[in-house]
Amino acid sequence: MQKYKVAVLGPIPRDHIVTHRGEVIEKYGCATHTAIGLAKLLEDKGTVYPVSHLRKKDEASVKELLNDYTNINLDHITSDADQGDIISLKFIDQNNRLEKQTGFMNPIIPEDIEGLLDCDVFVCVPITDFEIPLETLKYIKEHSDALIVFDAHGPTNTCTTSGDRRTKFWIDRDQWLPYIDVLKMNLEESKCCWFEKEYRLEDLGHISENDTSHLPAFADHALNHGVKSLIVTLDSNGGAVFFKEKDVLRQEIVPSVKVDHVIDTTGCGDSFAGGLGYGLLGDATNYVRATKYANTLGALRTQGRTFDVFKTKTETDEIILKTYGSI
Repeated sequence: MQKYKVAVLGPIPRDHIVTHRGEVIEKYGCATHTAIGLAKLLEDKGTVYPVSHLRKKDEASVKELLNDYTNINLDHITSDADQGDIISLKFIDQNNRLEKQTGFMNPIIPEDIEGLLDCDVFVCVPITDFEIPLETLKYIKEHSDALIVFDAHGPTNTCTTSGDRRTKFWIDRDQWLPYIDVLKMNLEESKCCWFEKEYRLEDLGHISENDTSHLPAFADHALNHGVKSLIVTLDSNGGAVFFKEKDVLRQEIVPSVKVDHVIDTTGCGDSFAGGLGYGLLGDATNYVRATKYANTLGALRTQGRTFDVFKTKTETDEIILKTYGSI
């Protein structure tokens, strides 16, 4: 039986969250969602290797949390520089929030992934623009046959000196695309990736919120620059999946997994990325199948405040079959 190896690169921030219902949640976020969701699906068929940097005061707590999962290897979680992300989130409504960042992880560099170049998939989930440098993706591409799943949340977000987290244009996008196999983002981030060469001043900041008309052109551009699939999450409308067959651009909409009551949406994107990584194991070009797993993990993430929301492989497959009719 083949044993898979999946690396998850990204911060494990200390999150302080105020939900849209006024509830206060304190927990470790980002790569923990990705790693635990993957671990639950892999069961005894593989190992997850989180790669992250922490504050020394957080290392024991994070490792205690992840140690509950026997197929998560903790060797690449370190605190040598005593730096880690600290995030404050205040939700205005179910999907929109104000963000502050007051702690900053030192970037993940090639030395941090020593011993992991034989992984089947690297799932990269940066949340700010400094955490996974382009040089690290280049190193993986040059020294590994692994598939690279990359979340554009990182390069489309930055932090000001007052701690405010802000979206930004991904101006050097084309330098990154050749080193990414599956590029994942939400609709807002896609508008940070497909921009005009020059704007009128009055047009800046007035991009239509729900417009998706730019996606085919952006997808065609990304796929012509080395990306194998672009996947854009559309909240309750599911995911738009773009890929090419015989040089022809194809678009598939994979509907969302319906949930009756949303408790906490923090970490949904990170969970989605984990589902993509799992769904591509053993079938690296079945992007629709991967998005079914991604949608399911994202939906499960909304169902509680702890990591108990994630299900076994059998239970997850049952949800997929009920929603889509096939895996």
